[in-house]
Amino acid sequence: MDHIDYIKRMSLRRLGAYIFAGLVFEVGLIFALGYLLSYSQLVIYTLALILIVIAWMIFDHLIRRRMEDRKNLPARPEFYDFDLLNQPMHADELGGRTLKSLTFVVFDTETTGLAPSAGDEIVSIAGVRIKEGVVQPTDHFTRLINPGRPIPKASIRFHGITDDMVDGEEMISDVLPRFRDFVGDAILVAHNAAFDMKFLKLKEKSSGVLFDHLVLDSLLLSVFLDHDSHNHTLDAIAERLGVDVEGRHTALGDALVTAGIFVRMLDMLETRGITTVRQALDAANGVAHVRKMQEQF
Repeated sequence: MDHIDYIKRMSLRRLGAYIFAGLVFEVGLIFALGYLLSYSQLVIYTLALILIVIAWMIFDHLIRRRMEDRKNLPARPEFYDFDLLNQPMHADELGGRTLKSLTFVVFDTETTGLAPSAGDEIVSIAGVRIKEGVVQPTDHFTRLINPGRPIPKASIRFHGITDDMVDGEEMISDVLPRFRDFVGDAILVAHNAAFDMKFLKLKEKSSGVLFDHLVLDSLLLSVFLDHDSHNHTLDAIAERLGVDVEGRHTALGDALVTAGIFVRMLDMLETRGITTVRQALDAANGVAHVRKMQEQF
């Protein structure tokens, strides 16, 4: 794995812990060689160690508060697009291939807001590939995107992407063709997929690319697999399935969490006798219809 990519995906808390451990090791080594130092030097190094520990405690406290703050942010509202329920059947599915033999791209977007049809734009997009039931963390796509409009403070609080961060980045019409090339003929997977797909579909004309892929929604699959639970947020599902969460509310971080969840779901679906894309789509679509009908009562 590329070291730079690994560091970029690492949580601030874990990165801070590694730095702290390295500093403590260095100071500990100095103490171990203390016979080479004078008394005054040992005092200085002791004070330095104390300051490092205090600094780490303050840093860790601030990071934990930030993580808790993000956990308390409201989840995206469930979004349904019934056009997604009538998806084209591709050759792989008609050939009867199993879910685990197919290639998926799990993707996520971060946006200026929750209303794609009212002018909200994508500020970040990322995807990670799954091959034969295994997540390929190094085979990923991630880009910041200039939305061409100011990013609201409420959205910055959610994903941490500021106007300065996207200044000079490419527009969505330039990024989507490369994302489409990355996806290739893979099946798309997303959590609350209709939300992310709506942003992509609205940009097909300006970007000159078509997203006519099969799409699976991990939220709907979660409802199908665990209908007794009333909490199907990404965090709640990850906790239930034992998936580590890092880089939450970043496009790549959320794509990796969703990929981990989806791989575990493949085994769960198999135990229910669901082994093909058609069967998985039928299961998800049935849930969507039921939940849509429930909104009327």
